[in-house]
Amino acid sequence: MDFKSFKETIEKAQSIVIISHVNPDGDTLGSMCALYRIIKENFNKAPDMAYNGIIPEIYSFLPSINEAKTPSELNQNYDLAIAIDIAAKDRMCDSFSIFENAKIKMNIDHHKTNIGYGDINFVNKDACCAGEVLFDITQQLNLVLNKEAAIGLYTAFLTDTGGFRYENTKADTLKKSAKLIEYGANPAEISRYCYESKPRNMVLLHAHCMVNAKFENNNKIAYVLITNKDMEKFHAKNDYTEGIVEELRRMSTTEVSFVLKEIDENTTKASLRSRTADVSKIAGIFGGGGHTFAAGCTIRKPVDIACNKLLEEIKKVL
Repeated sequence: MDFKSFKETIEKAQSIVIISHVNPDGDTLGSMCALYRIIKENFNKAPDMAYNGIIPEIYSFLPSINEAKTPSELNQNYDLAIAIDIAAKDRMCDSFSIFENAKIKMNIDHHKTNIGYGDINFVNKDACCAGEVLFDITQQLNLVLNKEAAIGLYTAFLTDTGGFRYENTKADTLKKSAKLIEYGANPAEISRYCYESKPRNMVLLHAHCMVNAKFENNNKIAYVLITNKDMEKFHAKNDYTEGIVEELRRMSTTEVSFVLKEIDENTTKASLRSRTADVSKIAGIFGGGGHTFAAGCTIRKPVDIACNKLLEEIKKVL
């Protein structure tokens, strides 16, 4: 990666927008807020931030998150658009046109399915999160990382490694996280925000899903179907389904877990996790992607039919 191009491109740009992926998580939001602070601190510029979907309540603590806007609230023409933690352009959803209209397009990511769709690409498929890629850029260029940026980056590290429990946690992951603590990130406080501040109805929805979980292949496959009626029953927001697929994977018998969420009568969103199987290949069959053990896709079928099709592909792998 040509790290100098990061600095040179930002210096030349008069207008900048940072874009998060749809249904934003701790990595894309934490990295977006960190990059906002990095640009402001080091280049004396205030970029715009575009989020897609709804920002989960648990991430309201992120510094500068209140500066983020929906694509419709922003200018549609920028000198530089930076996509962060976005595996493919269709994950930008309503921000897609903003990215495409930009004079220069930058891509900062860690997904192995990322094809390098930017004019400038900082993609490290061995990084634990997009935040790690951004951290490496700052270290290579000796950029200032203040406390606010460190909080955003530490949030990215923490959440995309599942609290430093997933396979993407390496020695370097912990070394870099320790460095972020030195820069001012408070690990106990951030952990409480991310893992111990769930809304009541989110916890109740999770309990309902676990009680109604289904199992196949001698309990090697664990899955849950979430309908719009379920969401209405618990007055659940879209982000309330986050974490259920990981809970299913925690069972000792589970090799592949998935959650199917009904979007409408002909559209179903799938989240897949695994211990051993490459679920990114399974998601790829339906036009999705992601990581080896964590992937997702959208299936243009009713939830029951989508379930049967997904089970068929998973059983082939197992």
